[in-house]
Amino acid sequence: MAEVMQAADGTPLKRSLARALRRQKMRALALIAPLLLFVLITFIVPIASMLFRSVENDIVANTLPYTVEALADWDATGTDLPPAPVYEAMFYDMFLASEAKRHTRLGTRLNYETTGMSSLFRQSGRNMDDIADLSYEPLEDLDDAWDDGETWYALFNTRGVSDTTLLDDQRKRVARLSGAAADAEINFAPDAEVSALLPLAAREYTAWAVFVATQNNRDPAERDPWESVAPALVTDLQRADLSGYVGPAADMLRAAQQANLPVPDFTQEFGAMDEDWASLEPWQTIQTHSGTYTSGYFLNAIDAQKTPDGVAWQPEEKQILLTLFGRTIWMSLLITFSCIALGYPIAWLLANLPMRQANVLLILVLLPFWTSLLVRTSAWKVMLQQQGVINDVLVWIGLVADDGRLIMINNQFGTIVAMTHILLPFMILPMYSVMQTIPPSYLRAAKSLGATNWTAFWRVYFPQSVPGIGAGSILVFILSIGYYITPEIVGGTKGVFISNRIAFHISSSLNWGLAAALGTILLAAVLVLYWAYDKIVGIDNVKLG
Repeated sequence: MAEVMQAADGTPLKRSLARALRRQKMRALALIAPLLLFVLITFIVPIASMLFRSVENDIVANTLPYTVEALADWDATGTDLPPAPVYEAMFYDMFLASEAKRHTRLGTRLNYETTGMSSLFRQSGRNMDDIADLSYEPLEDLDDAWDDGETWYALFNTRGVSDTTLLDDQRKRVARLSGAAADAEINFAPDAEVSALLPLAAREYTAWAVFVATQNNRDPAERDPWESVAPALVTDLQRADLSGYVGPAADMLRAAQQANLPVPDFTQEFGAMDEDWASLEPWQTIQTHSGTYTSGYFLNAIDAQKTPDGVAWQPEEKQILLTLFGRTIWMSLLITFSCIALGYPIAWLLANLPMRQANVLLILVLLPFWTSLLVRTSAWKVMLQQQGVINDVLVWIGLVADDGRLIMINNQFGTIVAMTHILLPFMILPMYSVMQTIPPSYLRAAKSLGATNWTAFWRVYFPQSVPGIGAGSILVFILSIGYYITPEIVGGTKGVFISNRIAFHISSSLNWGLAAALGTILLAAVLVLYWAYDKIVGIDNVKLG
């Protein structure tokens, strides 16, 4: 049997080496841990958040849970309006949402899909009390005790067995709606007997009690409930069997049942409140975009939309995003080639001039980095306008008539000129660093073998400078497709990029989902082009020096 080699401390050599290697890896990991954490926080997490936001769509289901459930069986492609239970569910969902001030956010989300939904939800939220009063006022007229919060609390609060399922469901409902935890202790638990006897009223009262206790920090025993509990109670009384009930407010409940109090006709009331509720469009929009996740943002990003019949193109007057994508790619390529054409001779001069002269020229190349981007862009706006410096010079030397000044601003030409100037150093520096490494003796050797100046350059020098061109091209192209300040200032309506639209949706329209989808598509396009470049040129050939 072969003897196992051992380390100085007596442990097997293989185990000792493995332990030393493991310690070495842990030390290396500890050294790069701050950098990894920085990259994770500033790069990976934002990208993951953007990807998630581009498909996130839980606001509809969280704000209108009962409406979404009631709409599930409705045929949105037909010509019939939703049935009465849908309007009833919308009333109770909308009432809670308006009290939580969330109905406007839902309207804003749906307005991205159908114009007018924002104002519809905002105006409807103000009228929920009027609908509830159709039942609340007759109930109050029947017995003044119904106007006392203690009556409601005594009726619904537990006296024996609590309905924990109902309480948990309403906690989750309020938490999803408000976006804040609803797990605080409250001085209320729904009574199981009453919740079985009056399920709708118990649900709405419990939702109110959870909301005021967890979101408003108030004791439900000392407060009057929302008016929405009244129509829920009247609805339950129409079908409740009170013969065996002997709990609190038993006589009041029987009197209310015998009085046959009115229940709002929710279909009629919503139609009277706003005629849009009597049309198919808002209900189709709610049902179509009721999923927790959606592809709608990505469809909107390519000028399409989700409809009850499936995917369809946006109206022609709204189809602009595909045009912006194409313009962004095409103009970024033009800017990249312009930088190559202008930057290559400068980089060659830097690499072949004496050191003192090269340093002066290099300072001129770096000078734009010491000037604000906004200042440089504004300077081009002054120079390129019809009454600007360039047109004045052209008129002065007679190349252009005074009444025929060139239009070089607020178009694609202005964007290309300004961005070429701004991004030119990013092309020159990689090419210069690579050209510095090319020995001049190669060209002299080629000429000594009979090559002309052009042949020596094209066959010997240029192939060795390609890695610098590749590195500069990647830098310039990726930077250019993400620029939005320069196109916004000098591009006008015809020279803006897709990044300007992303900035608009983030800062102005607040449609972050669409902005995230546009950003994701732009990221995917860059990765595809990066892959194509790797296949054609080879990413290993890209060098920065």
